[in-house]
Amino acid sequence: MAKQQRLAWAITGSGHYLRESLAILNSLENVDVFLSRAAAEIIQQYGFQSLLNAKGHRIYQDKTASSVPVEMFYQGKYHALVIAPATSNTIAKMAYGFSDSLVTNLFAQAGKTRVPCIVFACDTAPELESEAPRDNVVKVYPRKIDLDNIAKLKTFEATTVVEDMLNLSESIKKSLQTVLQS
Repeated sequence: MAKQQRLAWAITGSGHYLRESLAILNSLENVDVFLSRAAAEIIQQYGFQSLLNAKGHRIYQDKTASSVPVEMFYQGKYHALVIAPATSNTIAKMAYGFSDSLVTNLFAQAGKTRVPCIVFACDTAPELESEAPRDNVVKVYPRKIDLDNIAKLKTFEATTVVEDMLNLSESIKKSLQTVLQS
């Protein structure tokens, strides 16, 4: 059954490494993409819609109050969930068990169905440079609470929190190799 399963990839409303996340996404096959409401907006704002559509992946948007697409986790359709990039808001909600949006619902249901998760957290260091719309780069200073929430999320079972694109790519490759070996 594992060979028939797909990879679920959720995108939140962050521009931080969004371009690079989409490049990794577009290097993969058999992916379903889930966009938070903010992600749909930010992809337009950054001019990345063509990057999102480039590979022809199935795309689901956060348009239902009950996050209907999460039922696919109950059906065993996914071998892993990637959340990249993940905003500090999404990280906080996931760290404290909230499931009030498509992405946080996906994370909760993946955990409940024992589907491994890989999360690229945006706010991972006391000081970062981040891409803003229209090719601007800005300094970002995550708060202590943001860093604490990432540390809390790192303790979750079957959850890998990565802090850069190399680790994101390597974690996805490792996950795919595990699927191929099963």
